[in-house]
Amino acid sequence: MLEPVAVRVQELQRRLGEAIFARVAGPEGPVTRTCCAGCTWPEADSFLRCHQRYGARPLDAAGCDGYLADAARIAVALGVPGPPRTQAELATALGGYRPELRAIPEAIDAARFLVRRPPLPLAARGPYALLAAAAVAELPDWARRELRLPRLPAAEPALVRPAGRAITGAIRWAMSARRQELPGRS
Repeated sequence: MLEPVAVRVQELQRRLGEAIFARVAGPEGPVTRTCCAGCTWPEADSFLRCHQRYGARPLDAAGCDGYLADAARIAVALGVPGPPRTQAELATALGGYRPELRAIPEAIDAARFLVRRPPLPLAARGPYALLAAAAVAELPDWARRELRLPRLPAAEPALVRPAGRAITGAIRWAMSARRQELPGRS
């Protein structure tokens, strides 16, 4: 089942252009790679950080490794050589290519757009701002600096993290109520 999907994703990558998926700034300027070995691993790391802090049931070490092993299976199908399958391998991989990661102007613009000017109705902006602040709080310091996102050392533990737990709890509650309304559910 994974193989046909992987082939479709690879075709989309080719059609949309390599630069969209894995453009990093190297010592001589922008470098484009068809699929850098770590193009999805910062996202996997961020997802795990957020899930561990804001998820209803944080994963134990084996669960985190299981998530990464599943992600690695998909990465292999997409042609990524030797993806990390455990938290230890992820930390080693991130440390290995971290020096070559740089925020390109498009990434900085995207972060600014998503955090400061989301295309949402006014009523949705407050809850979204809490969710965005919680996500930004989980980014490593180097990523925040690259993306020019603020660090709020006093506010994060006292305000942002509790607000992040509250908003993710509200989203879980709303989604579970919606699932119960679906046909075939009681």
